[in-house]
Amino acid sequence: MARSKKHLGRYVDPRTDFGWKFYFGREDNKILLIEFLNSLFHGEKIISDLRYKPVEHDGDYEEMRRVVFDLHCIGSDGEVFIIEMQQLFQEFFKDRAVYYTSRLINKQLARGKKGSDYYLPEVCFIGILEFDMDRNGSTGISRVTERPYFYDVALCDKLTKEIFYDKLGYKMISLPLFNKQPEELKTVMDQWLYLLKHLSTMDRLPTFLDKRIFGLIFEIGEIGKLTEEELMSYEASLKHKRDAESVFNSAKKSGEALGHAKGLEEGLAEGKAKGLAEGERKKALETAKAFKEMGLPIADIAKGTGLSVEEVEKL
Repeated sequence: MARSKKHLGRYVDPRTDFGWKFYFGREDNKILLIEFLNSLFHGEKIISDLRYKPVEHDGDYEEMRRVVFDLHCIGSDGEVFIIEMQQLFQEFFKDRAVYYTSRLINKQLARGKKGSDYYLPEVCFIGILEFDMDRNGSTGISRVTERPYFYDVALCDKLTKEIFYDKLGYKMISLPLFNKQPEELKTVMDQWLYLLKHLSTMDRLPTFLDKRIFGLIFEIGEIGKLTEEELMSYEASLKHKRDAESVFNSAKKSGEALGHAKGLEEGLAEGKAKGLAEGERKKALETAKAFKEMGLPIADIAKGTGLSVEEVEKL
């Protein structure tokens, strides 16, 4: 056991499914999630308390897709938060974020309710991503900003840039784009993002992190303090993350190769795009099939490969 713990490092990696919920998904440690969210809002709002809510939501109809959030919380002022850690690139991640918030908004008004009262609580989607959300330039817009790793999205008037509706928002962090060094950490959010990226390789709480905020993470996150059951769950989660990354990287390379071949056959521009899409889908199906044979949850497979739950179930 000691050998295994040493191999895993000293602290639980928050970028695993186990680690994310271990630090942020437990009632005993909810102050960590409160502090993290407050760092993202940076005074825009102050969250003083959170209540954890069910993460599984069935559709109103049999044919509607069931959704599973990583974390689902209600804030002290009644605001609703969906917090997601996404490890692998997903082409339609923005669509999924909008779909998730739409599902929760749809649940706010009771079915059959009459009258003109359409008051809704604030709904905010928080996404912590281990990929560049616009790595393929899908938006066609160059993001010129001092914080390219941070997306702070709201409904606004395109002409005046004024907020049109302030009760629906999306805050996304692309961790690979956050490359600040310790001497460049100017805000509490900077410190949080640095910690998320580097905690698994640290051996103590560094002096440049605020001990009052981050002391609890280093206190509870020591792998040597995990129970036998927790350690087994963490090892399985870490293996899942590494296996998924390995398979995804292989699929990406194969997809790029297939796309190049197709591009030569069908024309450099159109053929390459089509070949990449076909190659990526083929590899996504192969990856999902491999994960399914490993016994991984259907919902996790769909989330990691970008396929639908129905597509994975048919494999």
